[in-house]
Amino acid sequence: MFDFLALAYPWTKALHVMAVITWMAGIFYLPRLFVYHAERGRSGQEPAQSFKIMEDKLLRLIMNPSMIVTWIAGLMLVLTPGIVDWTMIWPWTKAAGVLAMTWFHMWLAGQRRSLLAGQGLSGRRYRMMNELPTLFMVVIVLSVIVKF
Repeated sequence: MFDFLALAYPWTKALHVMAVITWMAGIFYLPRLFVYHAERGRSGQEPAQSFKIMEDKLLRLIMNPSMIVTWIAGLMLVLTPGIVDWTMIWPWTKAAGVLAMTWFHMWLAGQRRSLLAGQGLSGRRYRMMNELPTLFMVVIVLSVIVKF
């Protein structure tokens, strides 16, 4: 199996990068939709219905599958012999960043349910929360590229 992972390494890495890009695009956009939903979509009519559809499709059809592919490809990379040196700090900081990003994804899913129930946070609060994935991304990218 490890021979397969070594042979598939460039393809796995490419798949991982593509899935991360897609996941991050959704992670950056969904809170922005929540801002608009919270500020302009509280009623059961337009634009609230459009926000609900956009949020659902973004989360269910784009973000969830890309997060799953990111995790699967990432785990395949971790299992590839010679790729990760666990005695260094960077794999641990990257892992912490990925876990934080996954927590944020799940938090967004919970906020979507809150908005559907007519609750949720203010637009200002969603704007503030929209900064978190940038911090997580910085930790992840610096960990992998600089390998501190």
